[in-house]
Amino acid sequence: MSRALLVKGVVFFVVESIKYKQTYVRYILAKCLETLRLIYKLKEKNSIIGKKEYNKMNVEERNDQQIAVYFDYNKEFVKKIRRIKGREWKSDEKCWIIPNNDKSKLKLFNLLKDEEMNCNYSIEHILKELEESYNFNLKDVENKLHEQLVLKGFSPKTIKAYIGHSKRFLKFCNKILDQLTKEDVEKYMYVLLYESSNSHSYVNQALSSIKFLYRYVLSKGNILYEIPRPNKEKKLPDILSEKEVIDILNSVENKKHKALLFVIYSAGLRLGEVIRLKVDDIDSERMMIHIRQGKGRKDRYTILSDNALKMLREYAKEYRLKDWLFPGGNEGQHLHDRSVQKIFKRACEKAKMKKNATVHTLRHSFATHLLEGGTDLRYIQELLGHSSSKTTEIYTHVSKKSIRKIESPLDRILKGRD
Repeated sequence: MSRALLVKGVVFFVVESIKYKQTYVRYILAKCLETLRLIYKLKEKNSIIGKKEYNKMNVEERNDQQIAVYFDYNKEFVKKIRRIKGREWKSDEKCWIIPNNDKSKLKLFNLLKDEEMNCNYSIEHILKELEESYNFNLKDVENKLHEQLVLKGFSPKTIKAYIGHSKRFLKFCNKILDQLTKEDVEKYMYVLLYESSNSHSYVNQALSSIKFLYRYVLSKGNILYEIPRPNKEKKLPDILSEKEVIDILNSVENKKHKALLFVIYSAGLRLGEVIRLKVDDIDSERMMIHIRQGKGRKDRYTILSDNALKMLREYAKEYRLKDWLFPGGNEGQHLHDRSVQKIFKRACEKAKMKKNATVHTLRHSFATHLLEGGTDLRYIQELLGHSSSKTTEIYTHVSKKSIRKIESPLDRILKGRD
């Protein structure tokens, strides 16, 4: 079709549109212009392919059986193309031929998604559909992962963490799920540890999440069992002095917030435990608090402080408590953990606290102050709900009870000279 003939055709439709002013004719004109643009676009691409000017990768759908891929020699491109099953190098045409099926197209999209390439219209459209299908599959995997985690009895907090780790891993790999390998996990672990400088505990949880994903969702078995875990970091918790604890508690004026912090410190509770306390869990006769389904799905009892009980009663006089001991803003729901964190942060700021303390620091301080007060380590383990005594023994390293008995050699030397 010559350029002059095309121009005449366009002029004819314009004249007819003006003459009859019919919507249908204007619609045909728009479609005609759209077709012309497509013709010139394909013509330009075909001319590039015909001249073998492969500054970019060129993909052409030849027929129902074949797709041709053209590019200047590139070792990485060749390596990627060789991963496609059924690929064939045509030396006379200087191109690769791959099967024209959905699996090959999706593989091609996945391998070359980061490269600049020219595609004819049908291929580009199909690759877009396959990409949308790929994203849909990720959502399907997320739903299946959530289902498996629930069936295994994981806590909501752990489920949220595992799904988050798995989504970040899949986004990092950005591959077809069937193509995920052990090497992808090793590379991701390296990035988390070395390039992103995440903590060892974070990386360990990420690895546990991905192992669960591979085994129970992707049905890849135990191929990740040989991947080494980073050594567990031996960090000592930050501890508040007794005076610092009192300063924080006294800085709070709101009775609900004050009662909340009193209960956390006086009983050594975790954040997730205190917000899920119900009114019936406070046993004022036995002076105990019933912790239901704490960490590890375990029930336990811990102590109820006289002062904490007094503060709770003052708080209960102002608030009509029904079910939750510390209800949230929404009817029938408990206080959110972020709300507790904000309450504690404001209390620390008001008390002019310089230490980097969190809500969990109150729990660490509770255990340390008990140890320094002479409480047996086994009782502290029971109150905290630790399965192993080794977890509780960490407080022996931060307690000043034994350390303060040791005299520095500098003091001893200078004392002898005085």
